[in-house]
Amino acid sequence: MEENKAVDPRLDNDQWANVLVQALPYFRHWVGKIVVVKYGGNAMLNEELKADVMEDIVLLNTIGIHVVLVHGGGPEINHMLERVGKESKFVNGLRYTDAETMEVVQMVLTGKLNKDIVGILLQKGGKAVGLSGVDSGLLRAKKINKDGADLGFVGEVTQVHPEIILSLIQQGFIPVVSTVALGEDGDISRYNINADTAAAKIAVALNAEKFVQLTNVPGVLKDVSDPSSLIPRIKIDDVEGYIKDGTIAGGMIPKIECCMLARNGGVPRTHIIDGRVPHSLLIEMFSERGIGTMIY
Repeated sequence: MEENKAVDPRLDNDQWANVLVQALPYFRHWVGKIVVVKYGGNAMLNEELKADVMEDIVLLNTIGIHVVLVHGGGPEINHMLERVGKESKFVNGLRYTDAETMEVVQMVLTGKLNKDIVGILLQKGGKAVGLSGVDSGLLRAKKINKDGADLGFVGEVTQVHPEIILSLIQQGFIPVVSTVALGEDGDISRYNINADTAAAKIAVALNAEKFVQLTNVPGVLKDVSDPSSLIPRIKIDDVEGYIKDGTIAGGMIPKIECCMLARNGGVPRTHIIDGRVPHSLLIEMFSERGIGTMIY
């Protein structure tokens, strides 16, 4: 033990030992498995919490769990657009992305945020490599229209070619993926991709064991004003009912849909957990109580 201050005085030795013993079966289960973590833009705003998330990911990687980190960056994109004097425009909840905005999106996601995350992982002792969906043709996409509205260079993933990710995790690296995609064959355009959807499709392509969305809410709540009303588990068959009665609404709907996309694609466990809780990823991975909402 290097520093006594690292010891939680609320736990005696027996309690510490019990925590580790309870975690052991989970360590055994997850070693060698692929876990895709989608790190949300709003959950990335607190630097201290960001450091906690990176420590968690390095720990998982160190014990042999293959973590693939897919990140968004909406708040950072908004900030950069403000700095260059360009107004953010949204159509049906999706960012309108003209050619100039696409340049900013690519610069922020693949240039700044991606490398910032890689840098923190390296500082925490991990091995990490930054990728975008363009690298090695990882993500291919086509232009989409939302309810007939033109969104500019906004795309939906049509193909995932995960070979570059598989190569990196076999060498012990943590792939960090920003969701700028290349057009389909013959289309040299770059497309802005919804990071939640892209992460779900990457999880399916990798045959991942677990898909986790780290966000800025506790999970699905019966009462959005009451964090204690968390629904820890939801069957896929029950999702439609929760949407109809308003329990799942607003921005939670696309997150749930991404969980369903991953689950229906063969990913056994899908989760929405609160990235604002320190070390929430470890709590989910290594404890019976877990955290957030699981869609199963």
